[in-house]
Amino acid sequence: MKRLSKVRTFCDLTQSYSAKGGCIRTYLTEKRNYILSHSDARHVLIVPGASDKIIQEGRLTTIEIRSPHMPGSPNYRLLLRSRAALQALRSVQPDCIECLDAYNLPWVAISYRRKHPETALIAGYRTDFPAVYIEKYTRPVFGRGVARGLKKLGYKYGTNLYRRFDAFYALNEFAVEKFSALGVSNIQKLPLGVDTEQFHPNKRSASLRAELGMREDAPLLIYAGRIDHEKKTRVVVDAFKKLPTNWGAGLVMLGDGNEREPIIRECEGLNVHFPGFIEERETLARYLASSDIYVSAMEDETFGISILEAQSTGLPIVGVRAGAMVERVPSHLGRLGTPGDAHEMAGHISAIWMDRLSPVRIQARQHVLDNYSWQGTFDHLFDEIYPAAFMRRATQKLDEIIPSPEIAPERRTG
Repeated sequence: MKRLSKVRTFCDLTQSYSAKGGCIRTYLTEKRNYILSHSDARHVLIVPGASDKIIQEGRLTTIEIRSPHMPGSPNYRLLLRSRAALQALRSVQPDCIECLDAYNLPWVAISYRRKHPETALIAGYRTDFPAVYIEKYTRPVFGRGVARGLKKLGYKYGTNLYRRFDAFYALNEFAVEKFSALGVSNIQKLPLGVDTEQFHPNKRSASLRAELGMREDAPLLIYAGRIDHEKKTRVVVDAFKKLPTNWGAGLVMLGDGNEREPIIRECEGLNVHFPGFIEERETLARYLASSDIYVSAMEDETFGISILEAQSTGLPIVGVRAGAMVERVPSHLGRLGTPGDAHEMAGHISAIWMDRLSPVRIQARQHVLDNYSWQGTFDHLFDEIYPAAFMRRATQKLDEIIPSPEIAPERRTG
């Protein structure tokens, strides 16, 4: 692309990264592919890891910073070593830094920019943390009123943080409207994409269905993602248990998580399968295309790449009327119900299955083809969002840069 004609070093800095899948990992993989095929630019990825490590692959550099596991989430780590992250930035001297979470690492980027004022900063709003984490986890402890007040403080913190960035994007309309109302003027919407050739209805496999003990005339449901409380996976399983037994229905739960083993034990004797985390995208596409309905009870989805991947293979969606799922699932492509209501979800699954002769499979795939592609995502990012950030950085007076908190020296242990 013409915007990438100048050789630059792009950097993504995030702790919301898992070596075992996830929306951000998919985004970063596709972003790197785009940079390699459309430019001579370099890309640096700074993420948590099991040990301090630098991986060099041509124009791609991955810097892993030793970080502990996140409690209750075995696939994610907490990158708390801000000094190490700052040192990593100093070593690669990026032209811009994109931050994909809202905690300590954006302040590391801001601190780096104080000594390197030419560096453009871009923030991506990937999790609605005031609602998903602050309100939800404080409500049982402090009550609804206090939790709402804390959520409001969370949005105030986010507003204060994102005003310091040269560009700011969100994945859904709710977040754009929310922060625009709070006075963040530079926010844009960045829809993500899906590989429609990889996730295609022609990946349907009769042999895979046979391995799962499924007749061709029986409904196979599928869920892909973390199997934990945050994703509300028990609601999916409870809804499956309410389906008529004479249907011979099956359920595939793809992914790992802290509730996987307990749910496996609860589903003993049922036609429920837990293949674990599927690393190969081709295998994931085969599972999706070989199923009949994609089911998710996640209330706080910020975008939902797995929903697009399912739609790209021709699946109708049964989900909840909350989060980004409202944007991803038009009424003619599935059914959305009350969050947490397994009985209503079972009814929606039944209605979709009874109407399986409808043209929803063709319509679901066409919806993705018309609206979502990685080419479109990164054309927008590199042709509009990044240039706007570089332009603002070039014209920003140094005395207008809001000072950031100093990073305290890292404590050494052991």
